[in-house]
Amino acid sequence: MDKKKLTRLAVILIVAILVVDQVVKILVKTHMQLGEDIPLIGTWCRLHFVENEGFAFGTAIGGVTGKYILTLFRIAASAFIAWLIAKYIRQGQRTSLIVSLILILAGALGNIIDSCFYGLIFNESYYSVATLFPPEGGYAPFLQGRVVDMFYFPLFETTWPHWIPFVGGQHFEFFSAIFNVADSAVTIGVTWLLIDQLFLAPKHSKSKRTEIEDAKS
Repeated sequence: MDKKKLTRLAVILIVAILVVDQVVKILVKTHMQLGEDIPLIGTWCRLHFVENEGFAFGTAIGGVTGKYILTLFRIAASAFIAWLIAKYIRQGQRTSLIVSLILILAGALGNIIDSCFYGLIFNESYYSVATLFPPEGGYAPFLQGRVVDMFYFPLFETTWPHWIPFVGGQHFEFFSAIFNVADSAVTIGVTWLLIDQLFLAPKHSKSKRTEIEDAKS
């Protein structure tokens, strides 16, 4: 794919993911209370509104200082990935590699928006549905917003047999993570990147070497 098409693809993908991610988050924030649960398909596919202050899938760094560090780290990492994408497009790198980085960047940007601005433009979701641009102001200063998560797929639940060491008798829920569209984009992008580097990149290098050897002969 040529450079112009790759650039256009990058812009379209990032904008599309950001729009879907933010529309879903704003709808959840303005129509659900924190902790509210809406079944979509049975009990295993649900909307469950939570907010977190950390990385994807609820991993957190505590405190105000930790939140600043985390948000600034996200911004710096996103800037580096954006620079890498631009560099790879200029170099004519493989589309597969570039698309994986685009997905990671789009997901990171989606959660950065929450962290930077949601505290400014929303009030709290405890005990009531939040208001967009409340007259009394938001719930937190710049860079201190919480990320909105909502997709919950607890495929099955069970209890560990008592004879299993350490976890015996404890409740187990398969895929208990609650996530959003941005998290999904990051996960797909990282998975795609690993597949690309493990399987596609070696084939591409081998093909290039063969072309060079054929040209020499």
